[in-house]
Amino acid sequence: MQDAFQEARASLAEGGIPIGAVLVEGGAVIGRGHNLRVQEDNPILHAEIACLQNAGRIRRYTDCVLYSTLMPCYLCAGAVVQFGIPEVVVGESANFAGAKEFLEEHGVEVVDLDLPECREMMRRFILEHPALWDEDIGARE
Repeated sequence: MQDAFQEARASLAEGGIPIGAVLVEGGAVIGRGHNLRVQEDNPILHAEIACLQNAGRIRRYTDCVLYSTLMPCYLCAGAVVQFGIPEVVVGESANFAGAKEFLEEHGVEVVDLDLPECREMMRRFILEHPALWDEDIGARE
């Protein structure tokens, strides 16, 4: 989770949304990424999607665990289900409930660590950049 948190901090330092993710297989990080929606002007470059893209082609994901600093949204949860990633470990879900039930309904084990550093980083970002946050989660007026 520390690697994912470092990715989130990197996104924040770049002027982006502080969400980071890493993909681990057999105890080794094989992919990492952070939210790049702002930096790349790309609406689908969420942290989990960037992480999967950076991991490259993998024949099977059955031995992988996806770590994310925030509960995945439906876009990212759909990718987890599509690729058959069996476990997702998240830093927190207090600031965004995400798609936990969707993941679990599709057989994905979800572990919420409820880490104070993840909660506080997102809370601060949401307070300081509410319009950008609403854009990221697809909030409608």
